[in-house]
Amino acid sequence: MKQVHSKILSVVGNVITVKGSGVSYEELAEIRTVRGKSLAQVIRLDRDIVSLQVFAGSRGISTSDEVRFLGAPMRVTFSPNMLGRIFDGSGMPRDNGPALTDNLIEISGPIVNPVKRIIPKRMIRTNIPMIDVFNSLVVSQKLPIFSVSGEPYNELLARIAMQAQVDMIILGGIGLKFDQYMFFRDTLEEGGALSRTIFFMHTASDPTVEGLMVPDLCLAVAEKFALGGKDVLVLLTDMTNFADALKEISITMEQVPSNRGYPGDLYSQLAARYEKAVDFQEAGSITVLAVTTMPADDVTHPVPDNTGYITEGQLYLKGGHIEPFGSLSRLKQQVNDKTRRDHRAIMDGMIQLYAQYRETEEKRAMGFRMSGWDKKLLKYGDLFEQQMMDLSVNISLEKALDNGWNILAQCFVPQETSFKTDLIDEFWPKNMSNNTEGQAEDKESSFPPQGLDESEEDSDGEN
Repeated sequence: MKQVHSKILSVVGNVITVKGSGVSYEELAEIRTVRGKSLAQVIRLDRDIVSLQVFAGSRGISTSDEVRFLGAPMRVTFSPNMLGRIFDGSGMPRDNGPALTDNLIEISGPIVNPVKRIIPKRMIRTNIPMIDVFNSLVVSQKLPIFSVSGEPYNELLARIAMQAQVDMIILGGIGLKFDQYMFFRDTLEEGGALSRTIFFMHTASDPTVEGLMVPDLCLAVAEKFALGGKDVLVLLTDMTNFADALKEISITMEQVPSNRGYPGDLYSQLAARYEKAVDFQEAGSITVLAVTTMPADDVTHPVPDNTGYITEGQLYLKGGHIEPFGSLSRLKQQVNDKTRRDHRAIMDGMIQLYAQYRETEEKRAMGFRMSGWDKKLLKYGDLFEQQMMDLSVNISLEKALDNGWNILAQCFVPQETSFKTDLIDEFWPKNMSNNTEGQAEDKESSFPPQGLDESEEDSDGEN
């Protein structure tokens, strides 16, 4: 029997309290005011005192308004008709399409029993070289994108949504600006990916509690599709906004704050969402890729810090690129030995040479004279950034590996790269000359120097 209360004890911010019993945590309630009806959700139980977060805010609510508990938690429609549709943070259409009210499923369910999971072993191709080649995305992986405000992380997610080789995409936006919401909608519509995508979009002007529910809505629907045999990629942006919403509500509830005012259960709240990633036996899978912005580029901030303990690596988006150093997909070794036999060699060898290029850039900035080997590294670094790191590059994994060999052949001779002979014989471009810039005039520079050469010593002395 649904409980009805006609007396509200208090209204603090967007939280109201009533006195009642037999109410469940996260149960929904309907508040009837002179302005109409509004939904609320139970967020705290203290004996017979029930606190509810009002979705639309508490403006216009008086202590004499009626609160009717609905006897069930938040639920969302599950249907193939959701594909191509856009919903808000409460699961209601925001695309002016018809409401879907059939086959309701509960959100915030338990995570999958580990016994029902299988070891990750399949790669998700994105046609982005810095992911496919160097930090492969694996089915059922949970991976954050660490970034700062101003970086093109939403553009990166949109590209992944259009290019990822999965059955369907579920995109959840938390606290988005309206132009960001329109960007996602227009980009995927123009790119032809809207038909395989479900949007759950919460903008900064929407009620805070709806932002909290976006990850749960996305993951609940994703789980149902995965159990039906679909490989689902869940894209979330931005989990820092999700954590800030948790912080706002915990302050309203006068909870004892933890690090930087965030609630003490921040780790558990994040883990409850990320751990939904799974590859089912004899069914589909859920893979989670979520943006986490770092205030002031501080990786020790509570949100990225806690996230790093939960997830299986991270991608750093910095300067408009996925940073090669610091980015790590801990599951890439599960898949990159099954793609092409030169995958791991290219992954390791090109990053090693790029690290030497970074050191050479520092020397050039300090005014050191460049040797022939340094010039080769500088040329290599420019090509690597243009053809591999640029996020606008859209090529298959095999084409990216071929590009890697072409870049190497333009800058070095085979003996300078320390690749295995059998790989060089098979993959080194046969139609490209092996001579490189500076090789003819500086024989000493044909191989990487073991220490400072004479020119560097002179330059060091001059400095």
